[in-house]
Amino acid sequence: METLTTLTDLLRHVAAKFPSRRAVSVAGKFDLTHSRLHHLSESAAARLIAAGIKPGDVVALTFPNTVEFVVMFLAVIRARATAAPLNSAYTAEEFEFYLSDSESKLLITSTEGNPAAQAAASKLNIPNATASLTQAENQQPELTLSLTHPESPDSSELSVVNDSADVALFLHTSGTTSRPKGVPLTQHNLLSSVNNIKSVYRLTESDSTVVVLPLFHVHGLIAALLSSLAAGAAVALPAAGRFSASAFWKDMVKYSATWYTAVPTIHQIILDRHTNNPEPVYPRLRFIRSCSASLAPAILGKLEEAFAAPVLEAYAMTEASHLMASNPLPQDGPHKAGSVGRPVGQEMVILDESGRVQEAEVSGEVCIRGPNVTKGYKNNVEANTAAFQFGWFHTGDVGYLDSDGYLHLVGRIKELINRGGEKISPIEVDAVLLSHPDIAQAVAFGVPDPKYGEEIHCAIIPREGSDIDEAEVLRYSKKNLASFKVPKKVFITDSLPKTATGKILRRLVAEHYVSQI
Repeated sequence: METLTTLTDLLRHVAAKFPSRRAVSVAGKFDLTHSRLHHLSESAAARLIAAGIKPGDVVALTFPNTVEFVVMFLAVIRARATAAPLNSAYTAEEFEFYLSDSESKLLITSTEGNPAAQAAASKLNIPNATASLTQAENQQPELTLSLTHPESPDSSELSVVNDSADVALFLHTSGTTSRPKGVPLTQHNLLSSVNNIKSVYRLTESDSTVVVLPLFHVHGLIAALLSSLAAGAAVALPAAGRFSASAFWKDMVKYSATWYTAVPTIHQIILDRHTNNPEPVYPRLRFIRSCSASLAPAILGKLEEAFAAPVLEAYAMTEASHLMASNPLPQDGPHKAGSVGRPVGQEMVILDESGRVQEAEVSGEVCIRGPNVTKGYKNNVEANTAAFQFGWFHTGDVGYLDSDGYLHLVGRIKELINRGGEKISPIEVDAVLLSHPDIAQAVAFGVPDPKYGEEIHCAIIPREGSDIDEAEVLRYSKKNLASFKVPKKVFITDSLPKTATGKILRRLVAEHYVSQI
């Protein structure tokens, strides 16, 4: 039996095994089989090589969630180059930083272009190409790629052999505490991660999902897209190129979706849509997955009740090629509300500050090691020294493993609130606030205090039509939290700063409101 050592090996194997099964759809536009997707990516890879792209070269991709992105991502890694997906909403200055830091050799955009990205590339003397997929009547979709090369290559003669050590993906951390750090992930990292995800969720060729998260982020790219393709399953991309609450369930029904994965903010949007404007029919889902931020138990319960499917909360980060832990499917073990589940596919321990492994139920820093974990940040000795100690990668998260081996997160080390020596988890306060029926979104944070060192405040977004005020939030908090955890001030707002994936930026919220005190 063939040993598959790279993600591209696995995708080639899947295309041969399930050639005629649907792989990628764009709502109302394209349906690509696994065989056709493989052909298009092989052809594009040959053209990249003919145009001078060499193993290890970084190719930046900035697209909405389109099939062109999928084809070009697969083509870049097939050519033994490194794909660097970038948020198309970046400013020219941001593009300049990311293109420069990644040492990109080529920028590829949609045919509509991206003026900010193209301006940054031009300033850095990085060539720019465009990619477009078109389909003539009764014909297979074809890719148009505006690359300059001496002759039209034949993809059937693509002789390049991928290596497990090839750096396939280059992403940046969100940079919430410092400048963004570059994270190189190899073919082996990606193969390990998609196999972990396939295994824990039992993904097969019978599964189907709709991608609601941006593909320039590790959650959408690896958990939704690549893991599905690696299982022979299918994904659908929204026609608008981004998540649309009004189109989501229609697409889920049309493509017979069996699951979806999202961040808590999107789950809340989907719930609100269901409450205010329910669909006539919903698909039968095997499970719903939540990751990238803490999902309040109250929201989890409402999701399960509304859509009659188990909600599995997971724990992941870019440096681990996404997944680190997950609650299991019902047939594989109990689901623990408030826990992000059991470690998946790598070792995990809780360490104290001197590197000692902590016993069950004792909090410390969550640390991991395994084949899915990056070997280190790019050109960042200081960050690597801090992150890789005692033989483990340090996540920066505080948590504990219970007696059943389930991980419970307390918070980020730098986000824990130290009120007079009492360590308060903002995640716990968030969860209580979100259990109030009139609160749509909530975030707790620490602010400097002359008496206690730090005090706890919070910001909330009320549900539509609610007139909840500070007094009611405080009353509810006092009823459901120990007195030292009750926020001392409540800010009521209609928006909160978020990452591109919808994760609330606690640090920015704190900075904003501290400046108003």
